[in-house]
Amino acid sequence: MLSSRVVRAACLAAGCALALRAFPASGAPPSPAIVAVAAENVYGDIVSQIAGDHVRVTSIISDPNVDPHEYEITPRDAAAVANARLVIQNGLGYDAFIDRLVAASPNPQRTLIVVSELTGHVTGDNVHLWYDPAAIPKVAQAVLDALVRIDPGSATSYSNRYKAFQASLAPLNRAIAAINAQYGGAPVACTEPVFGYMAAALGLRVLTPLSFQKAIEDGEDPPASALAQMEDQLRQHRVKVVLYNTQTVSPITTRVQQLAKTEGIPVVGVSETEPPGRPFQQWMLDQLEQLRLALGQRQ
Repeated sequence: MLSSRVVRAACLAAGCALALRAFPASGAPPSPAIVAVAAENVYGDIVSQIAGDHVRVTSIISDPNVDPHEYEITPRDAAAVANARLVIQNGLGYDAFIDRLVAASPNPQRTLIVVSELTGHVTGDNVHLWYDPAAIPKVAQAVLDALVRIDPGSATSYSNRYKAFQASLAPLNRAIAAINAQYGGAPVACTEPVFGYMAAALGLRVLTPLSFQKAIEDGEDPPASALAQMEDQLRQHRVKVVLYNTQTVSPITTRVQQLAKTEGIPVVGVSETEPPGRPFQQWMLDQLEQLRLALGQRQ
């Protein structure tokens, strides 16, 4: 059974991630902190796990109760970027405010990491790149390379922490493979494309019309035909689970959740923003375990 393995994996990943956050970068007192700014806290967490005490990380989007698509920059954000030696953003227009902040404070010593450029995604692709299991190792490598360039004296510390971070992804990858093996091909519904890359990695079939998902993502009402198709799939039990973005609540998403519950179809919430107190690895494993349990329910 996957359950005990996933629980053990969650504990292992959480332990590794917390250890990465906790142990000093070296036995000597830490050097003056380098400032890094992440547009999203998921990337800020990855920087923190690799950088340790050498870097002071500020994450601009970090409130899981706020829709990131509606975020408005503040003077504090501008000041943080102006002082940063390292800035990391998602790209694909998801966090275009970073482009404006970087342009407003040119600094030839600043390193800018754009995740979409690492992964080869282009405008129009799903913007939620942190849900792509193949993207995270590339992000970690880029962070390591940037830190070593900025602070070569701490290269050994960064390299050791990078290796520990990569090792901590193993339980997550095993959980993905196990769900794919057991439930690959299972049909699911999604209120938004947030979970799209992970759904693909799990081998799940998303039946919800993309026009429905994009409309909800953009804060608009979906086409009537797409809504009717979504509700028809629920009434006919053509999907095993409904995945919804916990950070986007609207009359339509509430209606879909209520219909799913009425029909006895499990509803699983996923978020765009990493929740406080849980490192990336634990966050992802927790969501995967909820989904695994939901897929296993009889309808």
